Amino acid sequence: MTDIQSAFADPQMVANYTEGPPRFVPGYTSMLSMTAIVLAERAPDDARILALGAGGGLELKAFAQAQPRWRLDGVDPSAAMLDLAGKTLGPLASRARLHHGYIDDAPEGPFDGATCLLTLHFVDAVERRRIAAEIRRRLKPGAPFVAAHFSIPAGEDARPIWLSRYSAYLAASGVEPDKAAAARKAVDGQLSILAPEQDEAILRSAGFSDPTLFYTGFTFRGWVAYA
Repeated sequence: MTDIQSAFADPQMVANYTEGPPRFVPGYTSMLSMTAIVLAERAPDDARILALGAGGGLELKAFAQAQPRWRLDGVDPSAAMLDLAGKTLGPLASRARLHHGYIDDAPEGPFDGATCLLTLHFVDAVERRRIAAEIRRRLKPGAPFVAAHFSIPAGEDARPIWLSRYSAYLAASGVEPDKAAAARKAVDGQLSILAPEQDEAILRSAGFSDPTLFYTGFTFRGWVAYA
């Protein structure tokens, strides 16, 4: 487990979590809105949606607000983050079931759609493919899957350039310069960041078709693909 992952058990970090993604992920709120839109293109009005890595509840709340009849299953390995998800959902909590664990602990479905947002960069390519395949197995034929995470173009000089841009974005968003630099160092040293072509190849090898890029925010990218 990386230091970043272990931080999700820290009470102070959890308490302040919901402030983080909108500041640390370019276009985060719009990305959630776009995710709900591309899911709804194929998911029915009464869809059952699986959200892997849903601790904190921000995406669950966005989906519940966008689609009043969707039923949501959120899975996360941090019990503290799941507790926060329940609080974030508030009166919408009755629409979601929260599950403590990893993909193997997720309900079997079948689901009408699934998401894995800001999560897959915590695991290497082999485990990423396994997780994607397990999500695929839980989806109805043709159901949409949205994945979004760190993804940086290939090339010897690309990674430092893009990470410098990420650090500069954090500073421009009001993060103190030393904390922005520390965030860059942590991302560079602890996350498994692949090139977009590799991310798309993993989705295909896991059984998904037509992976389509719909979101780019500096060092983050998001795809929709179909079971």
